[in-house]
Formats: sequence, C-alpha cells, structure tokens
Amino acid sequence: MKFSKKTLATALATPLMAGLLSAQAFAADITLTLGHVDPPEWQTSKKGAATKVFKELVEAESGGRIEVNVYPNGQLGGETDLIQSAQDATLSMAMVSGAFSKVCKEAAVLDTPYLFPSAPVAWQVLDGQFGKDLSQHCLDKTGLRTLAYGETGFRNFTNSKRPISEPADLDGLKIRVMTVPLFVEMVKSMGGEPTPIAWPEVPSALSTGVVDGQENPVSVIAANKFYELQKYITLDNHIYGTDFLVINEAVYQGLDEKDRALVKRAAMIAGTVGRAIQQVNSAKGLGELAENGMEITSLTAEQQAKFQAAAQPAVVEWLKTEIEPEWVDKALDAVKAASAE
Repeated sequence: MKFSKKTLATALATPLMAGLLSAQAFAADITLTLGHVDPPEWQTSKKGAATKVFKELVEAESGGRIEVNVYPNGQLGGETDLIQSAQDATLSMAMVSGAFSKVCKEAAVLDTPYLFPSAPVAWQVLDGQFGKDLSQHCLDKTGLRTLAYGETGFRNFTNSKRPISEPADLDGLKIRVMTVPLFVEMVKSMGGEPTPIAWPEVPSALSTGVVDGQENPVSVIAANKFYELQKYITLDNHIYGTDFLVINEAVYQGLDEKDRALVKRAAMIAGTVGRAIQQVNSAKGLGELAENGMEITSLTAEQQAKFQAAAQPAVVEWLKTEIEPEWVDKALDAVKAASAE
C-alpha cells in the first residue's frame, strides 16, 4: 500500500494532535507555588519532606486539577523574602520558621524558654485551640493563613569550655544567638554573654574563639559538624522551634470549598510528616555527636527546673512588653492543660 505525502502527513499528525489534546485535557486548572529554604531531600529535610507530601497529596487527590510547584533551597529568597512574596501573592505558599514572628509578633510566644516539656505536648497545643487562635490572629494581621504547624526541633547549648548542667555554668560564656532580642534576653537571664551573629558567620566565630558556644537543634549541630569545633552539648531543650506552613488568604479563598478542604487536609498531613522526619534526624544526630566525641549532658527533672526558673520568668516579663500580654498567658495555660492530660 502506497501513501501519498498528504496521507502520510495526516497519519503522523493524528497521534501528535491526540497527544496535545490529551495533555490539554489533563492540564492543571490551578497552580500553587510553594517556597522554603531547606534542602529538597525528603529523607533528611523536614521542610523537604513536608512539602513533597503536600505536593503529592494535593496533585493526586485533585486528579491533577491542582498543580503544586515547590521551590526549595531558598531559590526564591530567604524566609523574610518568602513571607513577603506570599503576602504579595507572587508566591501562593511558604513554609517558614522563626522569621514569621517578624510579621506576626505574637508568634514569638512559641519561643518562650522551656515552654514545652516535650514534643507531643507541643503538638497537642499547636494542633488544638491555642494553635487555631494563633493562626486566626496572625491571619488577621498578615493575610497569611497557617494551614499547619511543623517542627524544627528543640534547641540546645553547645560550647568548647565545660559541661553545662545548671544555669551558673553559663556564667561568662559567650554564646552565639540569632539576631533576635528574645534569644538575647534568654541567655542573659541565665548569666551567659549573648552574642548575636548572622548564621553564615557562625563556623568562623566558633573556630576563632569569638564565641565559646552556640545553641541549635541537634540535627543542625550534627549537619554542620559543630562537633569539630565544640566539645560539650547540654540537652536542655530550651526552645521548641516551629515551622509555619502558610498560604495567601486570597489564594485560599479563591479555591472552592472542596479544594480548600483538600489543601487543608494535605497540609495537616504534611506538617505531621515534617515533625516525624525531624524526630528521626534528632535521634540520628545525637548518635553522630556521640560518635564524634562530644560530651553529652542530659538533665534531670530537677536540673531542667532550675534552667526554667532562671530563664522563663525574665523572658516572659520582657515578652509581655513586646506583644499582647494575653498571648503569653494563653500559651502557658494551654501547655499546662496539655501536660495534665
């Protein structure tokens, strides 16, 4: 059988056109963009894991009607940039941590020293009425809805001088802290010398002795090999770090009721997965620190209480001058109730 040029062209074009029509039929109706500053690897990155789960769930459950494009590794800027972009709706969503309190100051209440006695208590408080109230308050102030809370882990002190088992052991130690006033107040209240230093400069500051120590979650300490620069770590869990998975409210309300429910459900699961990955990383990181020669000090309940008594009242008093005081009381009451259950 012979084909004319016209017949052959038609035969070749038919499957091509069918493919194009098929692609158009299954093209996403809605595209959500989501940025964060962590690596994308879901096995080791809490934000990487959370955002991957969110993307997969939303795209699968929407039948491809909603596409989620994730931009990790700070591709779209730092956390402050991501928050601003989400507020401007040039970015649909962001997953951020400490920087969120820059636009909603009351979120800083979660950084109250020794607020949460354990991660499960933190989850109960954040997923309960207090977390809902804080989300609504921050939504009213920022135009960003917190869909779910993730976890960056409990922060702990390291130093190169001596073991720390009580607040007095911090006396005279220069401790690097973030450029956040609450952290300065916390270290000062325990007798240390808080030294705010930008994150990129921390390794140099530790290696040259500009500071004697620093504070971070175990996973961060291990990932950055601070065991090469610091001999001692104290597992005092002074601050529980929180991730906020936020969405621009106009974008959220632009979804129909079914899609809003889908996005909210996927976000809650994503936050839970991020917490799980962070817990695994913390456990693995602690083993890595021990293997590399760090001396680990675990506190008894009595020792922990001494740290809390030294730091919490002073910071609470300061915090009540910075934010609406009722939020401090509400947080403390929520933790008390959750701890009693």
